[in-house]
Amino acid sequence: MDPDDQTPCPSRRDALNRVGAGLAAAPMLLAAGCAANAQTGAAQSPAAAAAAGGAAPAATRPRRALQDPRSAYPRPPFAAQTQPWPGLASQMNPRPDHGEASYVGSGRLAGRKALITGGDSGIGRAAAIAFAREGADVAINYLPVEEPDAQEVVRLIRTEGRRAVALPGDIRSEAFCRQLVSSAAQGLGGLDILVNNAAKQQAQKTILDISTEQFDQTLKTNLYALFWITKAAVPLMPPGAAIINTASVVAYEPPEQLLDYASTKGAIVAFTKSLAKQLAARGIRVNAVAPGPYWTPLQPSGGQAA
Repeated sequence: MDPDDQTPCPSRRDALNRVGAGLAAAPMLLAAGCAANAQTGAAQSPAAAAAAGGAAPAATRPRRALQDPRSAYPRPPFAAQTQPWPGLASQMNPRPDHGEASYVGSGRLAGRKALITGGDSGIGRAAAIAFAREGADVAINYLPVEEPDAQEVVRLIRTEGRRAVALPGDIRSEAFCRQLVSSAAQGLGGLDILVNNAAKQQAQKTILDISTEQFDQTLKTNLYALFWITKAAVPLMPPGAAIINTASVVAYEPPEQLLDYASTKGAIVAFTKSLAKQLAARGIRVNAVAPGPYWTPLQPSGGQAA
């Protein structure tokens, strides 16, 4: 961000007014965080890149017709719907667009090995698809009840000729977080991108409605797991690796119904800034993205107030 840029950050209300069913732009935030480190050797010729599974040169790709973004995607309000937490993208109406039919890669992450938490749906799913189409092998973590969505992502990754590693489990457990990182590195043959994306979000009208159990689960999912997973991953990551944490616009403009969730997202911003200073000496880049609201299973499974 330009420190001299005085353009105000859009409010959550502004973001909600613009949100549609698409997630296609989300992975660009994450891919951009890794692309600067994607080239670890000499530049490849277009033919070599294509042989290695990269995208065809831009000059040879067919040009797409312009689309009016105001009518290209479904727009809210959507039909009223609820799901038990954590929810499934495959049961949403309309189904979210994670770039399955639209994202085109260009080999920016060729040969990279990424672990993404919350990779079955939402921003994590969009990132997994984009990373695979950029040439990375991808491991995704998700809860066991999210297996149907996760298997769709696994198939999409493998369709790109990339390695997919499915690692279900609950990141609220420190022991599982350590095992998750170990299994991802073993399954991928290394680890040089970590995306801490999984989150729990439950809207409540007032602090009096937030139980100690909910508060504990939100912090363990959003903060403790980020700490445990990152701590386990750092010793395995080489210079040039990247860590990307998913913060949120609510870190800067917290809504009244997301007191515990917004608190964790503010902490993620501080965690990211501090860790970036620590890991600079190791040659590991640490960044955060702070997206606005998207149409994901968080919405119908209690993440937004009725």
